[in-house]
Amino acid sequence: MMEWSETIRTAIAALNARRMRSLLTMLGILIGISAVMLTVGLGQGAQQQITAQINSLGSNMIIVSPSQTTSSGGFRGGGGAATTLTTQDAAMLADAEVAPDIAAVAPTSSTSGSLQSSSTTWTSTVVGTVPDWQTVRARTVGSGRFFSQAEVDSAASVAVIGSETATELFTTGSPVGQTFSINGQSFTVIGVLESAGSSVSSNDDDTVVVPLTTYASRLSSSSAANAVSTIYLSGKDADSLSAAYQQVKTALLASHQVTSTDADFSVSTQASLVETATSITGVLTLLLGGIAAISLLVGGIGVMNIMLVSVSERVREIGLRKALGATPAVIRRQFLVEAAILGMLGGLVGIILGFTGAAILTPLIGMTVSISIPATVLALVVSVGIGLVAGVYPATRAAKLAPIDALRSE
Repeated sequence: MMEWSETIRTAIAALNARRMRSLLTMLGILIGISAVMLTVGLGQGAQQQITAQINSLGSNMIIVSPSQTTSSGGFRGGGGAATTLTTQDAAMLADAEVAPDIAAVAPTSSTSGSLQSSSTTWTSTVVGTVPDWQTVRARTVGSGRFFSQAEVDSAASVAVIGSETATELFTTGSPVGQTFSINGQSFTVIGVLESAGSSVSSNDDDTVVVPLTTYASRLSSSSAANAVSTIYLSGKDADSLSAAYQQVKTALLASHQVTSTDADFSVSTQASLVETATSITGVLTLLLGGIAAISLLVGGIGVMNIMLVSVSERVREIGLRKALGATPAVIRRQFLVEAAILGMLGGLVGIILGFTGAAILTPLIGMTVSISIPATVLALVVSVGIGLVAGVYPATRAAKLAPIDALRSE
C-alpha cells in the first residue's frame, strides 16, 4: 500500500511540474467524453419525445389506413392513393362479436379547410368523425362540449375546435356559441379542446372536428359518401392490444376479400410505431455516438504522445531510480499511473462539462437531453481505460531502459 501511495504521489508531482502540458493532454479526453455523453443524451431525449408524442395520440390505439391498391388494369396505386375504407368497415369492427377486444371505434376523414370568423381568416385541419374519437384519441374538452351521436345522425353544423384554432379565430369572448365558416359553410362552435401539443405528423391543437356525416355532405371532395381516410380503434387494455390487432386485421381481410399479400389496407399499433421510431433514432444515435467517439481515440493518442515525450525528458531520472534499486515493474507502474490519472481527470471534467452542456441545451433546443447515470459511469471507466492503454507503450519503453545508458544520457 505504501508503494502505491508513493507511486501516486510521485505521479501527481510529475504531472503538476508540467501543468500546462497535462491540461492540454486532458483536453482531448474531456472533449471526447462530453461529446459522447451529449450525443447519446440527445438521441435518448429524441426517443423519449417521439415515444411521448406517439402515446399522446391515444390510449392503446390501433390505426387502420388505406394501403396500396391494384386496379383492374394491374396498376398499383401508392399508399392511400385510393379510398379503401368505409363507415361499414368501422361499424363491422365495432361489433363485439367480430372484435371483442376493441373498446371504441372512430372512423375519420380529414382535409385542409379555409376558416373565416367575423374578425379573421385561418387555415386548419378539418376532421370529420364520431363521438368515440374523443375516447380513442384521449382528448378532453376544455370548455363547452363534444358533439353527440344525435348530432352525427342529423348532420348538424356544429364544430369542436382546438385551442390554437380558437385563439386564432376568436380574439374576444368565449369561442363557444360563436359561428364561423369552413370553405364557405357555416358552423357553430360547441366546444374547445384542451391543448395536446404537436403529434408526430401534425399540430393537434390546430384542428376543427365536425360530425362525420356533416363532413361527408358539406366538406368532402370524395365521390363516395361512406368513404373514410382512417379508422382509429382503442383496445380494451394494453394486454389485449395484440389480440385486438389480430381481430381487426382478420376481419378486414375477410370483409375486403383479400389476402395479407395484396391487402388494400394497413394496420399499425402504438407499439409498432414506437418500435419503428426507436429503431430509427437508435441507429442515428449510434452513428453520431461513433463519430463523437473518434475524438476519444484522438485524446488517447494525445496521452500516448505526451507520455512518450515524458519518457524522453526523464531518461536520467529513470536511470537514477533504476540504479537505486527500482525494478522495471516499478518504473512501468509509475508511468501507467500518470497516464491513468490524466484519463481519470479528463473523464471527470468531461462528465461535468457533459452535464453542464445538457442543462444549457435543454431549454435552448426545447428537447430534454437525457444523460443516464450508467452511461456516465461507463464514460469515466472508458476515460481511465484510454489513459491506461495509451500509457502501456511509453511505460514499457521506460521500463526497458538500461540504467547505465540512461545515466549517460544528456
